[in-house]
Amino acid sequence: MGANMARRLKDCGYSVAAVYDVRKDVAAAVAQELGAEPCNSLARVTELSDVILTVVIDDDSMRKIFSEKGDSLLTNAKGKVFINCATISPKVHVEVERAAKKAKAESLEACMASSITQAREGSLYLMCGGSEATYNRVKPLLEKLSSSMRYIGKAGQAANVKALVNMVMNINTAALAEGLALGSALRLDLNTLREVFSQTGANSRVLQTDGEDMQNREHSCFFSAAHAAKDSGIALSLAKEKGLNLPLAAATKKQYDRMVKEGLGELDKSGIAELTFKGRHRPKPV
Repeated sequence: MGANMARRLKDCGYSVAAVYDVRKDVAAAVAQELGAEPCNSLARVTELSDVILTVVIDDDSMRKIFSEKGDSLLTNAKGKVFINCATISPKVHVEVERAAKKAKAESLEACMASSITQAREGSLYLMCGGSEATYNRVKPLLEKLSSSMRYIGKAGQAANVKALVNMVMNINTAALAEGLALGSALRLDLNTLREVFSQTGANSRVLQTDGEDMQNREHSCFFSAAHAAKDSGIALSLAKEKGLNLPLAAATKKQYDRMVKEGLGELDKSGIAELTFKGRHRPKPV
C-alpha cells in the first residue's frame, strides 16, 4: 500500500524524499524508482520529510516507529506531520497523537477502506481522525490519494469506524463463502447463484469483489486472511471493552484464525472459501 501511495503522489507532482521499510531490498527498489533516499533509520525519514505517511502491520510496529527512545520518527520531529494509514487499535492512534504533540509535531489517522489498486489510482476511501486543523492542513495531499474521504472526529474515532468496516466486511465474506459452498454441494450453477444473489437481499460489495474468485479458487492477495483475523480481533476487543457479545464476529475470526493456523494466512480473504467448499482443503494433521 505504501509503495503505491508514494507512486501516486510522485505522479501528482509531490517530491518523495525518503522511503523506509524493514525489508531493505524493497525500500531500495522503491526509492530508486521514485528518486528518493532509501533510509537506514526512521530518524532520517523525518529529517528529509515535511509530511510522513506510515503504513504498518500492527500495534507493536506502530509503537516501535513512534518510540520515545532509540531510533524513531519522533526524533527532531518539530513541525512535521505524520499521516498514519494502518488498521490498528484506536488506542494506539491516541497514543501516537499524544507522543507527536510532545515532540511538537502533528499526527492524523487516515484509515483506508480500499486496496492496493486504489492506492495506485488515487481512489482510496479515507476515514480521518485527529485534529481538524491538521486534517485541513494535509487535505490537498489526501485528495490526491482518494476519490472520497470523511473527517470522523478526534484521534481514535476513525480507527473505531475502520474496525467496524472490516468486521462487517469479514462477516460478509465468511457468509458468502458458506452460501456458495452450500450451493456447490447442492449442485447449483454458481454463476446463476451469484447472479441471483446480486439481485436480492444476498447482494453485497463482497459478492462483487470476491464471489467469482471464491468460485474459481483465485485468491491472489489484496487483503490477506491474516490481516482479516487481526482486524476482526480489534473489533472484538472494542466489543469486550463495551460489554457486547458479537457471536458472528467471533465465529468469523475463528475461521480466519484457522486459515492462519492451516498455512492459508497469506491468501486473500476470499480464501476462506477453501474452508467451506466440500473437498477443497484438508486440515493439517495434529
